[in-house]
Amino acid sequence: MADNFPPTSQERHRQRSGAGTTNASAGSKEERRTASTCPTRAFGEQRTNAPAAHPEQTRGQELKGKSTDAPFRRLPAQRPAGGRQAYAAIDLGTNNCRLLIARPSGEHFVVIDAFSRIVRLGEGLSHTGRLSPEAMDRTVSALQVCADKLRRRNINLARSVATEACRRAANGAEFIDRVRNETDIALDIISSQEEARLAVLGCHVLLERGEGPAMIFDIGGGSTELVLIETGPVVPRILDWQSVPWGVVSLNETFPMKGGDSAGERRARYTRMRAAVHRSFAGFSERLAPVRSMVVTGGSPRLLGTSGTVTTLASLHLQLPQYNRRAVDGLIVPAAAMRAIATMLSSSSPQERERLPCIGRDRSELVVAGCAILETILDLWPAERLGVADRGIREGILRGLMAGVHGTAEDTAAMQPVPRPL
Repeated sequence: MADNFPPTSQERHRQRSGAGTTNASAGSKEERRTASTCPTRAFGEQRTNAPAAHPEQTRGQELKGKSTDAPFRRLPAQRPAGGRQAYAAIDLGTNNCRLLIARPSGEHFVVIDAFSRIVRLGEGLSHTGRLSPEAMDRTVSALQVCADKLRRRNINLARSVATEACRRAANGAEFIDRVRNETDIALDIISSQEEARLAVLGCHVLLERGEGPAMIFDIGGGSTELVLIETGPVVPRILDWQSVPWGVVSLNETFPMKGGDSAGERRARYTRMRAAVHRSFAGFSERLAPVRSMVVTGGSPRLLGTSGTVTTLASLHLQLPQYNRRAVDGLIVPAAAMRAIATMLSSSSPQERERLPCIGRDRSELVVAGCAILETILDLWPAERLGVADRGIREGILRGLMAGVHGTAEDTAAMQPVPRPL
């Protein structure tokens, strides 16, 4: 059965509005044959058996900006014959713009096209409270590429979401209007609750098998979501969740390097970062105490992370000369090894980090902030091993879209919406 969540009651109520839907008209060009699957394969480490999907502060507090959980709507484009309908998902984050286009294939899906570009939409947001003109221009340019792909692929069912940067920005709603006018993509500014739900839906199949509650987390550019789940035969049940406004961009900008760049100053900055994240998670950590005690007594807690930070550190752990999704997605890494890499990166100079494979100039600064968040999560949920997922919101969106068309009644009955934190 498909591992999918159903639309929330809000989503069903708002389906008439079409928010979050891309109006992609039918294209006349013949599709290039780029379909491929990415099965999980052994690569030097223990791996999960779940199939891979593609190549490539506050307890529920509403943040600034328009926030809705509206879904998608059917578009007038003609449905392809022979059950070959394709679906699309766009995830516009604080740092990246990502697109995934796929077709159903049994219980899973096959990716036929993908796109990802670093746009730094949230650059300077922590200081100004607004999206900058330069950041918006970069993002619109990337979304125009996405819109072109949707037209050429004859997509008639899509969902496009924006997350923390647009939630927080005073001009977030204004930017959404500009995107729709210039690209015909209707972005939906989703809540942190919906962001957590989609992340879990997109990657939970990679969680290690076991009994008892487990933790899934998503380190983004402007926020981090932690979700406590209880695994089930079809989909997990979400027990509790937390979103904090610390992502790799917001944390990096809030704690800039002051003065020189000595090893001591780098360590001091990293300590300040970790302290800030720790304070944000304090309430959630208190709520977790009984569960954490129970899980630790019964064995090692299960932990799965989806983020550029986690996949980058996993690549360094494998000593890959360049990023390889097939090697990383589904990998299980000792938590101690991830901590050792985080310690090394946080004490290295920007130039030293740039020279490392899989990091380069774009990630050299942001990866330190990601390490601070990751280590704080490992303090909060002391797992011995960390599962690595190169999948998340986009895959969650696609599974939700396909469940609406191809899901069974049993699938739908098993899917529960995310509750508010207690």
